[in-house]
Amino acid sequence: MLLLVHPTRPDAQELAAEVAGRLAEAGVAPVALAADIHGTALADCEHLVMADPADPAKDCELVVILGGDGTILRGAELSRGSHAPLLGVNLGHVGFLAEAERDEIGVTVDRIVAHDYTVEERLTLEVVAVHEGVEVFRSWALNEVTVEKASRERMIELTVEIEGRPLSTWGCDGLVMATPTGSTAYAFSAGGPVVWPDVEALLVVPISAHALFARPVVIGPSSHLVVQLAPRTDGMGVLWCDGRRAIDLPVGARVQVQRSNLPVRLARLSASPFTDRLVEKFDLNVHGWRGTGRRA
Repeated sequence: MLLLVHPTRPDAQELAAEVAGRLAEAGVAPVALAADIHGTALADCEHLVMADPADPAKDCELVVILGGDGTILRGAELSRGSHAPLLGVNLGHVGFLAEAERDEIGVTVDRIVAHDYTVEERLTLEVVAVHEGVEVFRSWALNEVTVEKASRERMIELTVEIEGRPLSTWGCDGLVMATPTGSTAYAFSAGGPVVWPDVEALLVVPISAHALFARPVVIGPSSHLVVQLAPRTDGMGVLWCDGRRAIDLPVGARVQVQRSNLPVRLARLSASPFTDRLVEKFDLNVHGWRGTGRRA
C-alpha cells in the first residue's frame, strides 16, 4: 500500500505512521516516498518500503492518502497509469474526494486489509495546448482544466469551439472545463451546476464573463472542446490542470480538451448515495424531511 501524506502537517505524518504500523502488523507492506518521510514520524517506521520516485505506485494494491482534496489530487497525479485505486482519509476542511475521516482510521485500515471496499472509475480530461501549430503542453486533469487571465487588471478574450464549431467569444476572467468530479470544486465556485459522479458529461463554465450568453454548458462526454485566446486579447493567459500543473499561454494559443482514455479509480467504503455526501460536505439544511429512505 502506498501512503501519501500532506508534506507539511505533523498530524498527518503522525497518523501515517500509525497507519503504516497497523498495515505492517497485518502483513501488508507500507510504501512511501523518501521525500515525504524525511524528518517525520514515518522515518522511524522500520517496516516502511521506499517507493520508486519515477513510479511510486508500482506493484501497489492501493494508494492511501492522508490530507485534503489537494493531497488526493497529488496522489492521482503520482499514481496515474498504475491502476491502483485511491482511498483518501480526510484531514482537510471539505474533503469531497475523501472516503474516510481521521477518527475512523482503525476501522478503515481493517477494511483495507480485508479488501472490503469497492472501486469506481471517474472520468478525466486530456488537454493539449498548441501555439502556431506546435504542441507546447500536454497533460490531464481529474477535476478541471482552466484557462485564466495572467494579469489581474485585464480580461482575456476566449473563443470556445465545440465539435469544431464556434460557440461564443467571451471577454472574461477565464473558463473552467470540468468533469462531474470537478463540478463541486472550482466549477461550482464559478456558478456551475453540481453533476452526479456517475453522469458522463463535460462542463464549460465561464468565469465573470461580460456577455449576454454566459451560462454554464453541459455537453456530451465524447465532445471535443477547443479554447483559443482571441487576437484581441491584451496580454497572456494561463492554463491550469487541477490547480497543480500550469503553463503560460500567448495570444493565439489553442487549448484542446477531451475525455481521457485513462480514468482515475477511487476506492469506496460506503454505498451511501451522492446526495448524502452533498448534504454532509456542504452542511445542507434537510430539517423537516420525512422520507422513508435510509443511509446505506
